[in-house]
Amino acid sequence: MQPKNLQRVFAALAREGLHVERDGRVYRVRLKDVEGAPAGEVLLPDEFPVEAKALRQLAGLAALRHPAGGGVTTVRASPDFHPGDAGVAIGSIVETEGIVVPAAVGTDINCGMRLHVVDLSAEQLLARRDVLVERLKGDYFFSTRDLPMTAEAMQGLFREGLVGWLSAVRRRPLGQLARADLDQLEQEIDRVHLGGALDGDPRWAPEDIVPAEGVVRDGGLATIGGGNHFVEIQVVEEVVDRARARQWDVRAGQVAIMIHSGSRGVGKHVGAMWRDRARSMWPKGQKFPPEGLFSLSLADQPEAVAGYMQAEATAANYGFLNRLLLAELLRQRLRELFGEVAAPLVYDLPHNITLPVEGPARRWITRKGACPAGVEQPVIIPGSMGAASYLLVGRGSPHLLGSASHGAGRATSRFEMGRRGRETEDLGLAGVDCITLREERRIEEAPAAYKPIGPVIACQVEAGLCDVVARMRPLMTFKA
Repeated sequence: MQPKNLQRVFAALAREGLHVERDGRVYRVRLKDVEGAPAGEVLLPDEFPVEAKALRQLAGLAALRHPAGGGVTTVRASPDFHPGDAGVAIGSIVETEGIVVPAAVGTDINCGMRLHVVDLSAEQLLARRDVLVERLKGDYFFSTRDLPMTAEAMQGLFREGLVGWLSAVRRRPLGQLARADLDQLEQEIDRVHLGGALDGDPRWAPEDIVPAEGVVRDGGLATIGGGNHFVEIQVVEEVVDRARARQWDVRAGQVAIMIHSGSRGVGKHVGAMWRDRARSMWPKGQKFPPEGLFSLSLADQPEAVAGYMQAEATAANYGFLNRLLLAELLRQRLRELFGEVAAPLVYDLPHNITLPVEGPARRWITRKGACPAGVEQPVIIPGSMGAASYLLVGRGSPHLLGSASHGAGRATSRFEMGRRGRETEDLGLAGVDCITLREERRIEEAPAAYKPIGPVIACQVEAGLCDVVARMRPLMTFKA
């Protein structure tokens, strides 16, 4: 017997032409009037609410077809599932055949996570907390960072990712990169998903940051961004899988650096351009797709499909570098205060990206607010700035298309959070060290805005998606 609230949700959706069913923790939803569309499936912890808007979005995503051929073959959603602002539920994982869907990724291309560990204790770090915060506020908020790039470095970045960028920087390191350990940065590329090197092209980037020659001062690089993006200093509170943690250089008691950011203005430029192009290329006279999610068909638009994938890769390369530089600025500040501390990279992975499926050349997997969780791959799942974050190892679950969640998921919108009172206890901000220049950001992103991380992790471990390696708790969080 379904709980009464679920019965009401299912009945309301049925009146809108959607069929929903529940099988334990798995919910399946499909549009009744779309023949042959797969059901969208979401895995939810028992105590989590079922959000009708998110289910509608998932059903619409599953129903996508292009009149010239191709469509969605599989739709899954991770346990941080919640409605998205652009018609795609956050936590969606979609396999397509013969089409790509620019709007399914959106404009925050290669939003993702990066995790370092540092050979310092929490006590050592907090003893210099105020000095460290002031220096990082300059880097992250007041643009005192000094990161000029040669035109060659920017072109190399957009064309070949971190590999092309680093090759050019070695020839002419400028500003703070002149004192970076470039050998360490090169070694760490092996711990970046896909080497942080996708096949892009500078022609898709904003013209002002890819000149033919000279030096570029790009105000977007090494910036956190708004919304749920952050730079957080944590401490490794518990190691669960000691053997794997040792392999990844992780030990209990260490300081950790966790970064959540993406491709900033470059992603917005590429995402908006291709959202509009896909709409303009939709066959005349054909019914628009659900939620306005216009696709590009390989059958009659192969050049457009190739162009979008190259453009998305171009923005994704920028996202990888943005996170690298956010971490490098923090690493340099730590070395100024504590000497030559080791701060190795554990892993860097994307959340919002389209990647080809190994094997068939006509298939892609698009993740929107979900991360890859391949066999033996590190997985980074943050909680709120008042809750634990987790380092896990993926198990490559075929049912969830080798994926896991990218966080706990919002429980309350930013608008609703802004209408709440500002009492620390009501917001869950007691004991939270949030460094920001915008008080509204602190309120919008307060712990009360998010679902509890514990059930999200437990649900995925029980479902065989991943296993816990270590748990971290926050010490301080930077929010732009």
